[in-house]
Amino acid sequence: MPDFCTSDRDGPVLTVTINRPDVMNALHPAANLELEEIFNEFVSDPGLWVAIITGAGDRAFSAGNDLKFQASEGSGAVTAPVTGFAGLTNRLDNTKPVIAAVNGVAMGGGFEIALACDLIIASENAVFALPEPRVGLAALAGGVHRLPRQIGLKRAMGMLLTGRRVSAAEGLELGFVNEVVPPGEALEGARRWAEQIIECAPLSVRGSKQAAMDGLTKASLGEAMAGRYPLLGEMVKSEDFIEGPLAFAQKRKPNWKGR
Repeated sequence: MPDFCTSDRDGPVLTVTINRPDVMNALHPAANLELEEIFNEFVSDPGLWVAIITGAGDRAFSAGNDLKFQASEGSGAVTAPVTGFAGLTNRLDNTKPVIAAVNGVAMGGGFEIALACDLIIASENAVFALPEPRVGLAALAGGVHRLPRQIGLKRAMGMLLTGRRVSAAEGLELGFVNEVVPPGEALEGARRWAEQIIECAPLSVRGSKQAAMDGLTKASLGEAMAGRYPLLGEMVKSEDFIEGPLAFAQKRKPNWKGR
């Protein structure tokens, strides 16, 4: 069993909890490797459609890299697997939705984990920041690139160049938070979003994510719309492509098979 995180499967939804509350769920190399293994299994398991990631306790989602552990090792290097911090920040080929349930502090690498997710559900007491410049570092687990793409350059630079802290309410206004919920209800809120996602056809969801994310790499809207997205091709050839309209016509819930 993992020592630094837990996972719980409820039908097609996997909930992953970073379990280092004594250090505000900061991550060290062993925790990163455990999370990578869990998300490897999530991506490869056809029965899992959505993942939620959260932190143990009510103080922190994740305080990011465990700087005290790093200092004790006498190395300035941040050790993470090839898939990135928490096994997520470099996992650019994952087409399954991942939701961050932010239940407190999301600092540095913790915020970068959340930014790597498709949705962020935050409790009212959540706090976000990329404070790396304040300790002589930079947000190199995707933060310096994802934040400008998600909220615009000037707003992002206001956070990146100062390391300032942003509340859940401001995160909602800036656009990187999807919903703010009362304290203690971030995971419950994330599960509500997951339930809405699994009401949809899995290949439609994954194809939509693939097209949206890959389309951002294109130079123009026309080029993005003309692009070829393999999962949309699979969607058109799938049983679910027939099942959806049939269920609608018969006024019943569709029986999605994911193929």
